[in-house]
Amino acid sequence: MTLFSGFNASASALTTQRLRMDVISSNMANAETTRARMVDGEWTPYRRKMVVVEPNQKQPFSAFLGNAMKQNSEAGTGVKASAIVEDQNPFKLLYDPTHPDANEDGYVEMPNVDPLREMVDLMTATRSYEANVTSLNATKNMLMKALEIGR
Repeated sequence: MTLFSGFNASASALTTQRLRMDVISSNMANAETTRARMVDGEWTPYRRKMVVVEPNQKQPFSAFLGNAMKQNSEAGTGVKASAIVEDQNPFKLLYDPTHPDANEDGYVEMPNVDPLREMVDLMTATRSYEANVTSLNATKNMLMKALEIGR
């Protein structure tokens, strides 16, 4: 375990949660965008995006437990955003025959973004970010106290 492993784990989590907040903001900004991308000569609505988060070091829990019992390993190495994927749920249909993107039946395909779900995800990412800032500050305070011991 290195001296700065706590900093590194918190920093990776802060970076990942910031990316999640950026993607959620993009989803909210495009919640009404009916012409986001051209596919086969047709405009398609914006498709919700999600961040895939995974640990930096993939190990089973038993490996972490065994190493922790030997007291010779790091507790964790942080997380990373491995991909940004599109939500494959179907688009919402809205009846509006006056809309320029309405089909022959008067329905408009709207993005599959649910503002309520996005707000819950945003609150989760924000709370996780705050928790990691608190962890980072606690690690910093412990190191500062350790430096004061030598006085």
